[in-house]
Amino acid sequence: MHPLADTVHEGRPDMSTETLAAAIERAGSPVELLRHSAARAMTFPVAPEFTNWRSEQRAWAETCALLDQSHHMTDLFLSGPDALRLLRDLAVNTFEGFGVDKAKQYVAVNPDGQLIGDAILFHLEEELFDLVGHPMVIDWVLFHLQRGDYDVTAERDDNSAVRTDGPPRLYRYELQGPTAAAVLEQATGEPLPETRFFHMATFTIAGTTVRGLRHGMAGQPGFELFGPWAEGEKVLQALLDAGADHGLVRAGAKAYSTANLESGWVPAPLPAVFGDHPMLQEYREWLPAGAIGAIGGSVDSDDVADYYLTPYDIGYDRNVKFDHEFIGRAALEALAADPPRRKVTLVWDTEDVAAAMASMMAPGPGAKYFDLPKIRYALHQEDQVLRDGQQVGVSLDCGYIANERVMVSLATLDKAHAEPGTEVVVRWGEEPNSRKPQVEEHRVVEIRATVAPAPFVQFARSSYRAR
Repeated sequence: MHPLADTVHEGRPDMSTETLAAAIERAGSPVELLRHSAARAMTFPVAPEFTNWRSEQRAWAETCALLDQSHHMTDLFLSGPDALRLLRDLAVNTFEGFGVDKAKQYVAVNPDGQLIGDAILFHLEEELFDLVGHPMVIDWVLFHLQRGDYDVTAERDDNSAVRTDGPPRLYRYELQGPTAAAVLEQATGEPLPETRFFHMATFTIAGTTVRGLRHGMAGQPGFELFGPWAEGEKVLQALLDAGADHGLVRAGAKAYSTANLESGWVPAPLPAVFGDHPMLQEYREWLPAGAIGAIGGSVDSDDVADYYLTPYDIGYDRNVKFDHEFIGRAALEALAADPPRRKVTLVWDTEDVAAAMASMMAPGPGAKYFDLPKIRYALHQEDQVLRDGQQVGVSLDCGYIANERVMVSLATLDKAHAEPGTEVVVRWGEEPNSRKPQVEEHRVVEIRATVAPAPFVQFARSSYRAR
């Protein structure tokens, strides 16, 4: 272990005494382990609903939704003279002009250019960063910190489903929707400062200092507000009081989990950590088996590489910059000129969806249950997408958008079949059924779908409903 490892307040996450490498050996293969894993899809450890998820979805389209982000994400605070170098060495992103009070979607890949994952990186102070999101990238960064020559101190604050030693370090509240700015102005008593996208501003709310990141989810404007946990209740109450005049609605976990379907962000791609590269072999010996989720869906290959994605598959082209050396650069340079796939939204056929739901009322195994509004049943959902009987892509995250009254999925398709209006088929379910506890006896059904852009919501409001 690197001598600086003792500066890491928390190293690899203590989720299991079994390493990923040992678990794969026990199961026989990565796919066998992942397909039958008992790990469930992401559960947000906040109230499922405050009213009902349909009205809560509608709030971010018509007024303002307040979403509590305090509990479901992991924070990794990195400080020290080499913090920026560590982050740059692992990221596809450029760091030119990345000063204090800026943030970016941080994307990391393996040596073959396949996705490890993404998170949001906040530049809080000189030599102080906070990497926030699913733990896939956070684990990857900690691993490289421990094996590399970096003068960095790390402090990890796991999400509330994992943390055992008290509340989060920070509260996080998201305001999203047409009246979000009015709510924030009333809560602060000041006009909103001019703040560019993915830049931060500082506010005073309820007598406390609050930092806010300007960004949007679900295709709507908004701010992500954060500060010390002990001040969170005062800030929350001030936002609720201000929001009473502007239609503010608290949104629970069910509604929140669907926001990405409108904005086009693909959560939790399978981390591409199962290859033969010595770095990946070492990583699997370091990582607890419990840090990896399950795969689910009709993609049934026994080769784990068939489940991997690249940044180009899911719309991260704009993030990839070849102005620095990083792990996976050469592989991505080879892909950059002509990536084979493109991210799209698939709008599922209403009649086929209704027939699948109706199968629950008929004899025999029905379709895999739709647990609305977010219908994925594994953290890494991958269903086959067919055209003329041949697989042309993969359907990923999926669910119901009440604002548009459609079932959709985010998908990556071969470019020849990725034009809006193209008709495809999604194979929904597993054959054979896996042993995951959330998978009941069912049969695979084919659901017709129409290709639409991602993000979908702007297209839906201007074109889809007008047809």
